[in-house]
Amino acid sequence: MNNLKLVSRFQVLRNARRILKNPLPFHHENFELHGDFFKVELSTKETILFTRNPSLIKHILQKQHRIYQKSPLQTVDLAKYIGHGLLTSNGEHWRKHRRMVQPAFHKKELQTLMEVVRRTILTELARIEPNKEKDFFSLLGDLAFQVVAKSLFSSSNIGAGMEELQQITEANQQMLIKEMRQPYLRWWYQLNGSIDRHLNMAAKARGLLLQIIEERRGSGGKGGDLLNMLLEARYEDGSSMPDRQLIDELLILFTAGHETTANALSFTLLLLAQHPEIQEQLYEEVVGVDLEQSGADLMQKLMKLHLVRQCLEESMRLYPPVYVIDRIATQDDTFHELSLPKGTMVLMSMYELHRHPNFWERPAEFLPDRFSTLDRKDYAEYYYPFGAGPRMCVGNNFAMYEMIIALAEIVRKYKIYTSLKTIEVNPLISLKPKCVPLQFKER
Repeated sequence: MNNLKLVSRFQVLRNARRILKNPLPFHHENFELHGDFFKVELSTKETILFTRNPSLIKHILQKQHRIYQKSPLQTVDLAKYIGHGLLTSNGEHWRKHRRMVQPAFHKKELQTLMEVVRRTILTELARIEPNKEKDFFSLLGDLAFQVVAKSLFSSSNIGAGMEELQQITEANQQMLIKEMRQPYLRWWYQLNGSIDRHLNMAAKARGLLLQIIEERRGSGGKGGDLLNMLLEARYEDGSSMPDRQLIDELLILFTAGHETTANALSFTLLLLAQHPEIQEQLYEEVVGVDLEQSGADLMQKLMKLHLVRQCLEESMRLYPPVYVIDRIATQDDTFHELSLPKGTMVLMSMYELHRHPNFWERPAEFLPDRFSTLDRKDYAEYYYPFGAGPRMCVGNNFAMYEMIIALAEIVRKYKIYTSLKTIEVNPLISLKPKCVPLQFKER
């Protein structure tokens, strides 16, 4: 990979403890020291190219996406816990199932789900205890998880099974993070039985979902939810998705869907609590839009909440849910003077790109107005909160509508405060805040 600066394996091991805790400062130091490209040596046979260069990122994710695929970190390590769904598959397997799942997230289908989403959000927000500061991340996590659950299984009796599924999802994510950041200890995790315990938990989660699927089929019910849409989806030969694949896709929707949304909402609420003047502007917009509508009417109302969307977009610029994206070259490639031989693994830092001073004015500040004054095309090459290209998150519109509803309903009823001076991050599968100390006071 040409004469790029190499961060040696020794430097990685010397920083192993803080990389395990949070790798982003280590990334930032090396980007500042070496520019928009550098290599990291993990072993004598494995080297990763790190980049925050927008042109290379566009080259890999959009222009030449067909010759880059996801790495074994997702297609093997993550897949062993949540199966081979859209997030964890490559090639024809991914293309075939993307075509099947995509229609469930078309605007027309989302219209039927938005009232379910809003009712679920209002039910979860009723749990807020006003006038007392506490860490609200668990409530926001429950909110996002219940939204996914109700959207998938609105006509099913999901009961306590969802609580267990949520616990399994979060526990397996923690285990995977250990494996990814401490690959040299994987032998120990195998030896002490940690991986087997979590694989057994994953099997239990699959069993819970299979039971729901069988009950739906047995009841003959046709709820207007995502499960029904997936059950009715057909391959080109007219056959339906087998149960194993259906469970894989459901696990992906739970894992990716609730985690990223809870994190993005958490960061946004913290930022608004730190910027009361923006919070008040938001309130003025929200009280002018009545969300007591359903179907297409509700969707049209959500489109009027411009500042709500801008606050979410700016929050995801500062704290992108998908903070890094990896790809492996499946054949030799070049990018300007940079050689990318077959097998090259590239880690693209969206966190660094979104804060790059060459592309963003006052990049460390929370300035939602930047998304009102720019045409989307002006920042499209520097802004990837849900990824980019054909593999952009299939549920990105669903997530945005969900977050707009949640943020609007919170701001409509409460003023938000926090004692937190500096927001700290905890990068897991998606970017998470370390804590979310918030106080809600009724308006």
